Amino acid sequence: MDDALLYGRLQFAFTITYHYLFPQLTMGLALIIVIYKGLYLRTNKIIYNESAKFWAKIFAINFGMGVVTGIPMEFQFGTNWAQFSERTGNIIGQTLAMEGMFSFFLESSFLGLFLFGEKILGKKLHFLTAFLIFIGSWASGYLIIATHSWMQNPVGHEVLANGKFVLNNFSDLFNNPWLLPSFFHNQMASLVTTSFVVASVGAFYLLINKHKQYAQLFLKTAIITGIISTISVAVPTGDLLAKQVALNQPVTLAAMEGLFNSEEGAPIVLIGQPNMKEQRLDNKIEVPKVLSFLTYERWDAEIKGLNDFPKDTWPTNIPGLYYSYHIMVGLGTIFIGIMFLGVWFLWRKKLEIQRWFLWLLLFAAPFPYIANTAGWYTSELGRQPYLVYGLFKTSDGISESVSAGNALFTLLGFVGLYLLLGFIMLILVGKIINTGPKLTLKK
Repeated sequence: MDDALLYGRLQFAFTITYHYLFPQLTMGLALIIVIYKGLYLRTNKIIYNESAKFWAKIFAINFGMGVVTGIPMEFQFGTNWAQFSERTGNIIGQTLAMEGMFSFFLESSFLGLFLFGEKILGKKLHFLTAFLIFIGSWASGYLIIATHSWMQNPVGHEVLANGKFVLNNFSDLFNNPWLLPSFFHNQMASLVTTSFVVASVGAFYLLINKHKQYAQLFLKTAIITGIISTISVAVPTGDLLAKQVALNQPVTLAAMEGLFNSEEGAPIVLIGQPNMKEQRLDNKIEVPKVLSFLTYERWDAEIKGLNDFPKDTWPTNIPGLYYSYHIMVGLGTIFIGIMFLGVWFLWRKKLEIQRWFLWLLLFAAPFPYIANTAGWYTSELGRQPYLVYGLFKTSDGISESVSAGNALFTLLGFVGLYLLLGFIMLILVGKIINTGPKLTLKK
């Protein structure tokens, strides 16, 4: 890999990884805010309204950070990845433009009304602004993932003699079988992150004995949304997405599982280390036949191994793909266990006295971010060496006029600037959490 391609990929990997730390929280918080505003509209209890406004402040900061870190990625398509943009712009440009013109403006416009217009709008219209923010944030995710799904499973297009991709059927773009499983898997994963963040804040307040009524509400909300979302990430959304990988990218499935040779009744590996030199998994712990059953719903079904595919179609970083996938699955399994414990303690009305569990929730907040990042790495590393799977290689998409030195210099600039922005954001969010929701509860 030449230096320009390496630094171009590193720059985009860093900027998109950092950027996605923020939308995954805002998409989940948008739903939480709608729930609280709906409960306030129904019950007239002020605690729900104040909770919605409290989380809206954190939502606004995260949304701002998402915008600031998202815009440079759009420019990188034209600077670092000009060949990719030129050849595929007729397709991906449509969904990206729709995301900017409709979803982003819907979300940002009504966020201002929600934050500053409650007294003027009244209860019902204020709830409507929250609902439209939710629609905008989830529609944004849908359109971005529509773009991503086309890159994973290109449909409804033709390639002209000059190498450019054009869309033959606009509806095919949104009927892509990859799209809905990927979208709902992503949204449920975002709700997992939000549930753990909300639970962490609630646990923090109980541990320091402040804002007790809000803490109880936050924990109850987080555990209910958490148990739903952690299970949904695995079944059905994760299962459906894995079946798409098996159908359309079988070599990627083999790499994710570290399967070098085809097997009937293939096992699922819980722990192991890929040994690329000897093409095997070292120190593996496996459950027999489970992979075949999960993939094809037959215990004796054959799963193709990497050696059944040409090496130039293998993912370029098999160990990275394998570890990313197993980190995502491993953490997801742990999250289900934590939320089941939360449901048990909540049902037994013993949540507040389980201080060890409150500490667990407090320190668990960063791990859904790790799991989400590992999930995106699984998706992106699995598609390599292609930008458009099977049709357009990553090495062909890089800009010819951007040198390795320029890419490295701007990468270092992004790192420094984003670390500064992240530090400022943590201070602002920390102040909001330290101040807490409004203390006076009238109803």
